[in-house]
Amino acid sequence: MGTRKLNILFVASEVVPFAKTGGLADVAGALPKALKALGHNIIVVMPRYYKIDPSKLTKLETPLGVPMGAMGELWAGVYTTTLPGNDVPIYFIDYERYFGRGGLYEDHDGSYEDNGNRFVFFSKAALQLCKMLSFTPDIIHANDWHTALVPLLAKTRFVHDFANAKSVLTIHNLQHQGHFHKNLMDLMEVGWEHFNAREFESFNGVNLLKGGIMHADAITTVSKKYADEIQTREFGFGLEGHIRAHSEKLFGILNGVDYDEWNPCVDNLIAEKFDVGDMAGKLTCKRDIQRHFNLEVRDDVPLIGFVGRFAEQKGIGLIAGIIHGLLDMDIQIVMLGAGEKWAEEFFSDVATHRSNFGLHVGYSDALAHSIEAASDMFLMPSLFEPCGLNQIYSLRYGTLPIVRATGGLDDTIQNFDEHHEHGNGFKFFDATQEALYYTVLWAVNIYKNDKKSFLDMQERAMKQHFGWDDSAKSYEAVYNYILGFEAEKPSV
Repeated sequence: MGTRKLNILFVASEVVPFAKTGGLADVAGALPKALKALGHNIIVVMPRYYKIDPSKLTKLETPLGVPMGAMGELWAGVYTTTLPGNDVPIYFIDYERYFGRGGLYEDHDGSYEDNGNRFVFFSKAALQLCKMLSFTPDIIHANDWHTALVPLLAKTRFVHDFANAKSVLTIHNLQHQGHFHKNLMDLMEVGWEHFNAREFESFNGVNLLKGGIMHADAITTVSKKYADEIQTREFGFGLEGHIRAHSEKLFGILNGVDYDEWNPCVDNLIAEKFDVGDMAGKLTCKRDIQRHFNLEVRDDVPLIGFVGRFAEQKGIGLIAGIIHGLLDMDIQIVMLGAGEKWAEEFFSDVATHRSNFGLHVGYSDALAHSIEAASDMFLMPSLFEPCGLNQIYSLRYGTLPIVRATGGLDDTIQNFDEHHEHGNGFKFFDATQEALYYTVLWAVNIYKNDKKSFLDMQERAMKQHFGWDDSAKSYEAVYNYILGFEAEKPSV
């Protein structure tokens, strides 16, 4: 139980299970529940995209007025329900002009041109909603560029109602920063004096994340390693100097995972449940996925899985460069994902020519669970990875990760050390095809020729715990610190 009950406003552009494009949604669906369990009073706010069925929500009677500069006051509807499995209230901002579209941020023609307007509107709407509900937050928790304006709005345009609130901005992926034309400053209504190189100005345009970093009372990232990495040129995407200038308020807090959903002893989406004391079901799952992808049903062949976006960040180019070399070995590989068109076409072609390769282009939650449960090893060669969740899921399923030592992958995976019987996976350091190839070769060799070490590693992996309860306590410590309840900076 937390020492003080805080009122927390949690603002995010996507929340599981209502809308998801990435890890932000997983955090926004889980962290508020964990904070509620610590005794805090929390509400979540997100847009109502048109994929979210309003018939399953309750509509508030009062419409919401949102000031938008020269555009005047725009009127939105508000719907509400609770997060599944918990009584955390979630509110949806309903405005057809901005959110009545097929995608969250983009469609087949690319990013929506008015994304700046859309999320300035949403940021203001979240604060207006608090006023309408008479909810006075102690903490305003914003996420990524979409809501990075909220900390400054609370200190300027809305200061009368939020003067005592402190703000946290979580960076889930620094690559996406919210770059827009400088005229967006007029809609932001925070004053043009904030359009300067220390705040929102970037290449004579507005960078919403940059301004949010300046004005938030604390900045968090989703792993300790990523907090270090974003202060370097390789991972900083041009903001490394800006982040270094604010490093005294930067904290790295590893994401948790939802073990109610990702746990082989309770998972109803897999062929047979299993756990560390009885692994027989994992073999059943392996045979099931081999049949699903029309692979040869063999217990002794190493099965390697991949679940993720077909994107450069995820190391998809590295995999493509060595896939034929890997498939020349006595192994099987199954992949689930979608993304860059060249990758979808390339791997589809591989699937037509290789009998030991299975591919599903698209996303299927059931298939993702099945691949995690069935595979002996899991491929995650990301060029950068703020936290990563699949490697943590893999550990719980006894599926040993093969990862690049970056971000949360480096924080969660300990490299196998055959001399000291240590480790829960296999790591490589250089983002090269050769490094990935020889690491897979190493893992396959251990699987085939050192069965005891492999089984010992599986047992260590399955016993590890990365729950949201630990992460929530770290966020709570940051909240208390910026509110002045704790004098010493927390070492989360």
